[in-house]
Amino acid sequence: MGDDRPGEPPPRGSWFDRLSRRLLQAPHDREHLIELLRAAQRRNLLDADALGMIEGVLQVSEMQVRDIMIPRAQMVVVERDEAPEEILPRIIDSGHSRFPVVGENRDEVVGILLAKDMLRHFAGDGTAPFSLRDNLRPAAFIPESKRLNMLLKDFRSSRNHMAIVVDEYGGVAGLVTIEDVIEQIVGDIGDEHDIEDGSLILKHSDSSYTVKALTPIEDFNEAFGTAFSDEEFDTIGGLVTNAFGYLPRRGESVTLGDYRFQVLRADNRRVHLLHVTPVPAPASAPGVDG
Repeated sequence: MGDDRPGEPPPRGSWFDRLSRRLLQAPHDREHLIELLRAAQRRNLLDADALGMIEGVLQVSEMQVRDIMIPRAQMVVVERDEAPEEILPRIIDSGHSRFPVVGENRDEVVGILLAKDMLRHFAGDGTAPFSLRDNLRPAAFIPESKRLNMLLKDFRSSRNHMAIVVDEYGGVAGLVTIEDVIEQIVGDIGDEHDIEDGSLILKHSDSSYTVKALTPIEDFNEAFGTAFSDEEFDTIGGLVTNAFGYLPRRGESVTLGDYRFQVLRADNRRVHLLHVTPVPAPASAPGVDG
């Protein structure tokens, strides 16, 4: 005889135990597995955040580096022979912590510069010259076809946070960071450009602002003294995306009226965060009045 006792309710275990019993239905493919997980979430055996991360893990194992990389044209790079005074403003403006260092062109990546190495120099007495070549870190190179789950494993074992993506001919196709991979699993990760909840516009200076793409155009007009129409689009992100004519990626920029809009964060569905700066007025010709 078995140990089952008719009339007694099944034991109440943890949500993981209940989910495990549910999964014992032996899903026959990935789609069936995801449907079982979603059914478990609907029955409150799994919370929505956990479901999203599990789906992200499954998706990462199917995706390749080319699906999420920052294209070559949008890479913020440092030239090997640039003076430190020319590099520093780019570091501050971009907000990145790592920069590919190139030689003659973008296909010649000679190493990686960490912003903290340069900032440490400028924070000191500044008497010794900064040597870019002496502060280069080795660059990791990976193919476009590499699976994201394998890339994440490599990042963890090598402790690298950035890799240069190369195409089948050995040319540089773009770059990818560990943050790009992790965001596919856990969703958007906050960084130094983040705006506190409830705020839409963060002022850094009179010439630098971070603006959430969901900011209503009416609110943007009020804050910046602009007169963008909100008849066709409700948000500044919609207006900017329309100006591009396609869904822009991080680093791309467009000028509307008197302001330049640079995409700080976007995914494959919409723009999330913008860097807004005024466009300098053209200088008047000498001898010409107002």
